[in-house]
Amino acid sequence: MERISWNQYFIAQSHLLKSRSTCERLAVGAVIVRDKRMIAGGYNGSVSGGVHCIDEGCYVMEGHCVRTIHAEMNALLQCAKFGVATDQAEIYVSHFPCLHCTKAIIQAGIKAVYYSEDYRNHPYAIELLEQAGVKIHKVEREDNLIDPSAVEKEQLVDILLHKLEQGDHNKEEVEGLKEKATRLFQMNGNQQT
Repeated sequence: MERISWNQYFIAQSHLLKSRSTCERLAVGAVIVRDKRMIAGGYNGSVSGGVHCIDEGCYVMEGHCVRTIHAEMNALLQCAKFGVATDQAEIYVSHFPCLHCTKAIIQAGIKAVYYSEDYRNHPYAIELLEQAGVKIHKVEREDNLIDPSAVEKEQLVDILLHKLEQGDHNKEEVEGLKEKATRLFQMNGNQQT
């Protein structure tokens, strides 16, 4: 079995954290790492003890949910709350950080940003990161390293869908299953063959 790289390991952690998100618009997870050790994690959600978007819907003003604290901010605030230094640390985020989080990342002394999914990559955020000497790395998630049977599962689904197509089945239903399988495997970072 191939050993997972540090980048894949920490990106996977950011994706695991995003599963805790209470935002209905976009789930994001972030992990702050120093010396190959996770020092904090965060996901986007409401203020502790507050109303969550999944319960009452997003509170949108000027195109943004004002109820949500971003994953990167939550991770940075966790460090502040518990007195953990972030200078020269790295952050792994499921999605490219927004402009406001980018500024906070720079001010916290983070030396590198690793992300797996592009999301409204603001040109000024990129410019600020470059000016501050913060390295930016896109890390494609490789689910087959996290789940060694991921490729085998995808192949099995392809075979089953192909057999359904060949049989005497409702074509619309089979097409719906194919679309669902494609979305499922694309969500997990794989491409349907």
